Amino acid sequence: MSLNNATVLVTGGTGSFGNRVAAHLLEHGAGEVRILSRDEKKQWEMRRAFPDYRYIVGDVRDLERVRQAIRGVDYVFHAAALKQVPSCEDYPIEALKTNALGSHNVALAAAEAGVRRMVALSTDKAVKPVNAMGISKAMMEKIVCSQNLLGGETIFACVRYGNVMGSRGSVIPLFREQIASDRPLTLTVPHMTRFLMTLDQSVDLVLHALKHARGGEIFVRKAPACTVLGLAQAMRLKYSTRGSEHPIEIVGIRPGEKVHEVLVSEYEATRATETDTYFTICPEYRPPSAPLAWDAGREYTSDNTTRLDSPEAIGGLLEQMGKVEYYT
Repeated sequence: MSLNNATVLVTGGTGSFGNRVAAHLLEHGAGEVRILSRDEKKQWEMRRAFPDYRYIVGDVRDLERVRQAIRGVDYVFHAAALKQVPSCEDYPIEALKTNALGSHNVALAAAEAGVRRMVALSTDKAVKPVNAMGISKAMMEKIVCSQNLLGGETIFACVRYGNVMGSRGSVIPLFREQIASDRPLTLTVPHMTRFLMTLDQSVDLVLHALKHARGGEIFVRKAPACTVLGLAQAMRLKYSTRGSEHPIEIVGIRPGEKVHEVLVSEYEATRATETDTYFTICPEYRPPSAPLAWDAGREYTSDNTTRLDSPEAIGGLLEQMGKVEYYT
């Protein structure tokens, strides 16, 4: 499958994923890249790095604006979302409007326009959700993956991430900021675990889904995890002039947070397959002939995946992450 001369729309394209996927699309020879977002300031900043893209101011909540943006598009990467757990907890109706209803608008417009494939970005928080952001993303997955039941030529699929390292609003830029200003690193629960994935790996997952989707799948990339305490210790050794003496402060778990995250639930495992790198969760209406041979109740979680325990191992992944300032 080739992106040569294709027209690609990235919703929420001024975010962390959009900035990074832009470079990959150039490498894959895309003919036109359209960036749809509601923030003209971020578009202005991104235009300086990628002046040849077409920038469209609009909101996925506005169906007519999405229809205009999607005309003539071959592929859609749907990344627009409200993703901050605290703000979604405070204003859950806003999470619903953007993450669920906005995603329905994009899927509807994609089908109407005859888009070849649409891949939507989801999160581990959509699995057994306990917060508004996760609930709205779980609905997004159901909405997008169900579109293939309606017929038409467009193939719809989702990808599901854990923590994308260095993305806007995530913990790594927060720790870097706290270290730079010589403030304590603030931890919620020291033994809390989170998956770790670089932005480049997240883009690889989307391109994998774009190539392999038959319709209705959720694609998951396997990823290591670490505790937030382990991450803080690795970062203070790597970035702080005070090293292991840089203070750490425990602030307690925030509303809507889990101690461990899940990327593949025990229910989904009964209709999932795996390779060395990826899980493919097939839709209920098209289960695989040979699903995972897991014991009943087994899940793929940040507590049972490969664990990065040493500062050296976590530091190596921080090196792979690249320049934090590129996407903060």
